[in-house]
Amino acid sequence: MSFSTIARAIAESPTLSLNQTARTLREKGEAVIHLGGGEPKNRAPISAIRASAAMLEEGEIKYTPTNGIPSLKKAIVRYTDENYGRIVGPENVIVSAGAKHSLYNLLFALLDPKDEVIVLAPYWVSYPEMIRMVRGVPVIVAPQDGRFIPRMKDIESAVSPRTKAIIVNSPNNPSGVMYPEELIAEIVRFCEARGITLISDDIYHKLVFDGKTPVSPYKFTDRDPEQTNIVTINGISKLYGMTGFRIGWAVAPKALVRVLGNIQGQTISCTSGLLQAAAVGALTGPQSPVDDLRLALENNRNLMMRELRAFAGVKVTQPDGTYYCLPDFRAYGHSSVELSQMLLKRALVVTVPGKDFGMEGHLRLSYCTSAEDITEGVARMRWALDPNAPQEISIGGKKVVRDWL
Repeated sequence: MSFSTIARAIAESPTLSLNQTARTLREKGEAVIHLGGGEPKNRAPISAIRASAAMLEEGEIKYTPTNGIPSLKKAIVRYTDENYGRIVGPENVIVSAGAKHSLYNLLFALLDPKDEVIVLAPYWVSYPEMIRMVRGVPVIVAPQDGRFIPRMKDIESAVSPRTKAIIVNSPNNPSGVMYPEELIAEIVRFCEARGITLISDDIYHKLVFDGKTPVSPYKFTDRDPEQTNIVTINGISKLYGMTGFRIGWAVAPKALVRVLGNIQGQTISCTSGLLQAAAVGALTGPQSPVDDLRLALENNRNLMMRELRAFAGVKVTQPDGTYYCLPDFRAYGHSSVELSQMLLKRALVVTVPGKDFGMEGHLRLSYCTSAEDITEGVARMRWALDPNAPQEISIGGKKVVRDWL
């Protein structure tokens, strides 16, 4: 059987692959510590569980409107007003099978072959692959000063007549850094002046720390919802820790939403009504689970920073939000893939190579795990890499001796 050129070129998702690796090791009884995942330990909000359970009890699990059930679209309209200061209508909203699906549909709607999308490094691993899957060209803009924040002049220099969109993810996966308000303002104004779509991937936008608040791109435009170049992508996966429910959405001009609806109607038909009901429950129920998750993440962030700062040779930028940090491990080798593989083999610690995020020499570490895993995971990494660390360590109750440094 032969496969298409584009299918053969699609890279495996490194984060999903590592999740499977961690599961396999645990099934074998290995004492693996997973610092590579983006999935918190919390339970789904009770309001979400009750809403979906009520629909199950009714037994009416049927097709839903392609763009989303009315109650969920109403909840998203309210969410957009309260969190973005933007009044939109249900016709500006489309619900998809996760924010990832919303983003893919959007790229499919915007790009012709060879059209370009500006991707700001460090970037989420799926951005370049999704752009290539719809026959577009990702154009990477890397930061120049080591702060994980791009310069506007570099963004402008990367734009060509074929540029159709710029993707902004702030707070950022994998660095956890939140872009300054001034940069967001510049990007919005530049996109509107040049007719470029600004795709604001806001899946982490309320999971920010230290009393900071997310920056709404709508703050910097006077255009109405039908004339703006801004499209926001969001969902329930990260905000509520409901990763398995796969409900996301896009807020966009009505004409674009109609096109997205056509794409969705010819692919998945509609999103599960059962899962949409759960999303309604999460968005309209008590928001204390969000506050609890954010506080737990902030505490874990602080612990991760403390442990990494005691790690000789590692440079770390403190995250403003998200589940992740992106420390610089180049003191221990420039190949992040080899380093990640070595840590998994020697220390049974799962990390994600920075190369996959456009930042070679770095490793993405997740702190949306237990405090115990953070402490022990970093200790194992120090043992495996730092010649000044003790040569012996206990892994899974077994004493292990380092004999390679």
